Amino acid sequence: MTPAARIAAAIEVLADIEARRRPAPDALKDWGLARRFAGSKDRAAVASLVYDALRCRASAAFLMGADTPRAVVIGMLARLRNLDAAAIAGLFSGERHAPAPLTQGEAARLVAPPSLADAPAHVAGDFPEWLAPSFAAAFGEVAVDEMQAMVARAPLDIRVNTLKATREALAGELEHFAPRQTPHSADGLRFTVGEDGRGPSLQSEPSFLDGQFEIQDEGSQLAARLTLARPGERIVDLCAGAGGKTLALAALMRNGGALFATDVDTRRLVPLHGRVARSGASHVEVRSPKGRYDPARPDPLADLAGSIDCVVVDAPCTGTGTWRRNPDAKWRLRPGALAERVKDQAVVLDRAARLVRPGGRIAYITCSLLPEENNSAVTAFMGRHAGFAVAPVADVLAAAGLPLLPHRETATGGILLTPRVTGTDGFFVTVLRRS
Repeated sequence: MTPAARIAAAIEVLADIEARRRPAPDALKDWGLARRFAGSKDRAAVASLVYDALRCRASAAFLMGADTPRAVVIGMLARLRNLDAAAIAGLFSGERHAPAPLTQGEAARLVAPPSLADAPAHVAGDFPEWLAPSFAAAFGEVAVDEMQAMVARAPLDIRVNTLKATREALAGELEHFAPRQTPHSADGLRFTVGEDGRGPSLQSEPSFLDGQFEIQDEGSQLAARLTLARPGERIVDLCAGAGGKTLALAALMRNGGALFATDVDTRRLVPLHGRVARSGASHVEVRSPKGRYDPARPDPLADLAGSIDCVVVDAPCTGTGTWRRNPDAKWRLRPGALAERVKDQAVVLDRAARLVRPGGRIAYITCSLLPEENNSAVTAFMGRHAGFAVAPVADVLAAAGLPLLPHRETATGGILLTPRVTGTDGFFVTVLRRS
């Protein structure tokens, strides 16, 4: 496919996403299945165009004065790919599967585009308008700057499994991919993502199959370290899912102590069993509920009540901190979904309170930037449970070996990592100590 034909395909996929209100991966998959002539490079290029358009959908539409898929793609080519009017006109020629030629109005907008400085915050920051009050509360005057940083593509990070390898040795084994050390995580390596949005094929490497590393954003690695997990402790990972943080905790504990992993939905835990075996972690016990966890039924962790040193709550959330990786998710998020996640967070925090011992702690984590899921969730929890106090940020950072970690401190004493400040996905972490 020619570059122009790929652009036409991207416009078609975006139109399908808009018309059928479906996730971008589903629309891209169907497009590829219906067009067997498109090779892997073509599919990757089309996907990259689609995701880039979704990253800057609001600002691209503002630049072009229209919010159609065609207008958004044209605006994206100017805004993110830095193509000038002549270059874009060359791609929109109408010839050989290329999109129709630019209209006079489109050409005029490219030559003299409006300034984003005059745009509303949700347009300049490329996020849904209904979230503007939340981001203003979280970031104040720099809300647009913070959200513009979320528009950029994320790098590809891995966490070295220190139960089996060292960062230096693994960097040497993967040197053909030119890794570099992550700036803040002592166990991370970072790889450059190509213009097509794809990074190196790491999951076919022998070292991956041997469990020497896992693909994990540096922010997630840091969040695991901020739980202050230590060898010899009894720890529960209450929302383990597929086990990314479980494995990070296991490495921090150096196979000492006991690590219990569970989730509200037993199906989410299925991949964890194989990953634990591959990692060499010998102190992880996976406890699966029967079907889906129900507070009215016996708790698979009931025997651990009041005995746990640290309960890690990697809470279900809206995922607003991961929009660099999932740009279509921000346009599909609805107020009702936020309300449901807030309810889920209250349930899982209350469950954690029953497990933690006196003098123990809860490490509450979200991959969200919204105060409703962060500060408000912590405040509400402390209102329901006397005897818990937020550990001072400086103490947590020092104990984690991260005293100089760039971050934002929230109003309730939480640690907020963001793409703009930390260079990672967005994460919120707060440590609640029980008296």
